[in-house]
Amino acid sequence: MSLLVVLLIVWSAITAALILIVIYRSVVSLHEDGQLFLSAGEGQMEQEQKQVVAQLTRSEPYVRYLGAASGVLLAVIVGVWLYQGFTSTGR
Repeated sequence: MSLLVVLLIVWSAITAALILIVIYRSVVSLHEDGQLFLSAGEGQMEQEQKQVVAQLTRSEPYVRYLGAASGVLLAVIVGVWLYQGFTSTGR
């Protein structure tokens, strides 16, 4: 297997994980309310909103790191592809 194929497989796996986490975040954020007006007896809703915010906060670093890794790997793949293209035409 060539280096380019291995890089493409790794990039695909990282990008698939990124897509899954972004979908998860969007599903969780559907339950988030920007502003709540609660009476004294609605403490349960406040707890649910705090849990939603905690889930979104926990997933944020994963989105950031996987997005950066996907971008860097894509740049490396393009670089390897160009390098292989230039070196193979010189023969």
